[in-house]
Amino acid sequence: MNRRGFAAACISAVLFVSGGAWAQQAPDALIREVSQDVIDTARNDKAIQAGDLQRIVALVDAKILPHVNFQRMTASAVGRYWRQATPEQRQRLQEEFKQLLMRTYAGALSQVKDQQVHMKPMRAAPEDTEVIVRTEVRGKGEPVQVDYRLQKTPAGWKIYDVNVLGVWLVENYRNTFAQEIGQGGIDGLINKLAERNKAAAGQS
Repeated sequence: MNRRGFAAACISAVLFVSGGAWAQQAPDALIREVSQDVIDTARNDKAIQAGDLQRIVALVDAKILPHVNFQRMTASAVGRYWRQATPEQRQRLQEEFKQLLMRTYAGALSQVKDQQVHMKPMRAAPEDTEVIVRTEVRGKGEPVQVDYRLQKTPAGWKIYDVNVLGVWLVENYRNTFAQEIGQGGIDGLINKLAERNKAAAGQS
C-alpha cells in the first residue's frame, strides 16, 4: 500500500464516528477512541476489506454526518465562491464532494491491517472553541502524520479539516476547485465532480 493510499485510510478512520456519547469528550480523547475503533472495525469487517462502497457509504450516512461539520468543510473547500452559490448549488456541491471523498476512502479502508494511532500532546486552553489534534499512525513502514481541526459546537466537537503528511485536505481541494470554477463557474465544478464520481462508480 503506498503512502497516499494509507493516508486516505487515516483520514477516513477518524471520520467514522460511532456513538453520540463520544461527541461530548475532549477533542483529543474523541480522536483517539474513534480512530482506533474504526481501524479495528475496518480490519475485521470482511465487506470493508473487500472494498464494499455501499457498506462504507451507509456507515458514513449513519455515523459521519452527525459528527462532522461537512457544510463547513465543503464551504471552505469552495472558498469565496460559496457565497455566490444558490442553496441548490450548495446542496449539490456537498453531495458530490461527499461522494468524491467516500470513493477515496473505500479503496484505502480495504487495506487497513495493523495500524495503531499514537497521540501527540495537544496545546489548547479550556476556553478554545477551535483546536488542532495531532496524531501519528504507525504500522509497517514509516509513520504517517495525521492532524485534525475541530470546532466546538453545542452538539460537541466536530471535525472540519484533516492534515495528512503536511497537506490540509480543505486547502488542497480549494486550489483545485478554484481552477474549475474559474473555467466553468459553480455549475462547471458540480458537473466535473459528478463526472469524476460517475466514472469512479463505473470502475467499482
